[in-house]
Amino acid sequence: MQSPPVSPVQMPMLKSILFIAGIALSLPFGLSAQQSQAPKQDPSARETDIEGGTMFATSCGFCHENGGRAAGKGPKLAGTARSDDFIVERIKKGKPGAMPAFGGAFSESQIMAILAYIRSLEE
Repeated sequence: MQSPPVSPVQMPMLKSILFIAGIALSLPFGLSAQQSQAPKQDPSARETDIEGGTMFATSCGFCHENGGRAAGKGPKLAGTARSDDFIVERIKKGKPGAMPAFGGAFSESQIMAILAYIRSLEE
């Protein structure tokens, strides 16, 4: 059985339908290619990010406002030029009259999680 011929009036509509169908069919392939190229984060790294952010919010966020993205009583930490060693020592020992020492409150891994959180901040 043969289909009736397409009239000149129907041709633009048919072209539009075929074009949209082609895009719709190719869309899943484009999305899967993008997803496969996206870097996969290690689940333990994600947990460290969450842990560091939580500890920062509960212990540091009172002075370093907006999650460290703005200055408050303490300086803005997003985009800081300070070295990792400086930040770790400042967390551990504090700064007399300005910042309490947290060395006794946090383990080394917790301090490193806070450092990772600070480094992840975008300005």
